[in-house]
Amino acid sequence: MADYKGRWALVTGASAGIGATFARELAARGANVILTARREDRLLALADELTSSRGVKAVTIAADLADPAAPEKILAEAAAKAGPIDILVNNAGYGLPGFFAESDWPDHRAFLEVMVTSCVRLTHAVLPGMTSRGFGRIIQVSSVAGLVPGSAGHTLYGPAKAFLVSFAQSIAAETDGAGVTSTALCPGFTYSEFHDANGTRKLVSLLPNYMFMRAEPVVQGTLDAVDEGHVVYVPGAWNKFLVGLVKLLPRPMAARMMKKQSAKFRRRKAEV
Repeated sequence: MADYKGRWALVTGASAGIGATFARELAARGANVILTARREDRLLALADELTSSRGVKAVTIAADLADPAAPEKILAEAAAKAGPIDILVNNAGYGLPGFFAESDWPDHRAFLEVMVTSCVRLTHAVLPGMTSRGFGRIIQVSSVAGLVPGSAGHTLYGPAKAFLVSFAQSIAAETDGAGVTSTALCPGFTYSEFHDANGTRKLVSLLPNYMFMRAEPVVQGTLDAVDEGHVVYVPGAWNKFLVGLVKLLPRPMAARMMKKQSAKFRRRKAEV
């Protein structure tokens, strides 16, 4: 297990779920943390927890990454309050339910700002310093949805997550030998507030327990995979099986399978 003592880690979407778990685990490994999300009260509570329990420094920056100006605000405040960023976890994200044409364009634009543009901007900002110092860890929190064919509903979610996988792979290729690692985390269903936020909690509660993971093993496994140099990491036996199956199937067959499962999911949603 890597020792990150004294290094600074920036975690987006740090107020709950996988983001808060990343902050806790990084602090347990000695890293100081910059916590950013929209809910300042939660960030402050987590910062207090980490400084008292782990003895690390914690900086909070309340920001909404749907605002195009938010990345610059985060970077400016981080530069003023913390040290150079050696670890970046682009975790902020959410789902936009429904079919593509059913949502207004401002909703799609805000979604892409959070899920794609902010990740690219923050990575672009911290990468030069990482390479010059010869150390860096960049984690893009993608999803199994980014590794399987797209399906109806949540239309931009899979494409956005697929972008993060390819982006992480490209950064890994560009930084090979520079002391910087680039990893795409691709979890499946994870116990968090994600499904409460997008209104699908009652529906996903009908899914079998074996399809879900807790955030702690997801994050711990990711950081171990980062130490081992993995560029794409899929946690959990069920998720590995699903992704492996999709890889083995001819693309048209995999697309038909996803279409069938998507239609089944929508029928269940209508019944709930």
